[in-house]
Amino acid sequence: MERHLACTVDEMGKGTSRTLDGDVPVALFRSDEGEFYATADSCTHEQWSLGEDSDLEGDEILCPLHMARFDVRTGRPLCFPATIALQTYAVEIEDGKVYVIR
Repeated sequence: MERHLACTVDEMGKGTSRTLDGDVPVALFRSDEGEFYATADSCTHEQWSLGEDSDLEGDEILCPLHMARFDVRTGRPLCFPATIALQTYAVEIEDGKVYVIR
């Protein structure tokens, strides 16, 4: 596992998300409380970017394509049509920088 610089804390507002490019794209989320989470970028129901197009409502990622919901902390699907969990990644904050471990 390697630590990858994602952004600085100040580069992401609360309640926002973005896609981190790489061999396997990762969605990075910042909750309304300021916590950072990282998951696989593609919805497990359909290939749809969660970092680009999803909404974060509390602890739930909402994929707007077919309204699948996932727990941002665990990746667990919360309703149909999603039945497969998202891969999750550890996030570390150090000196105002956000790192994703993958």
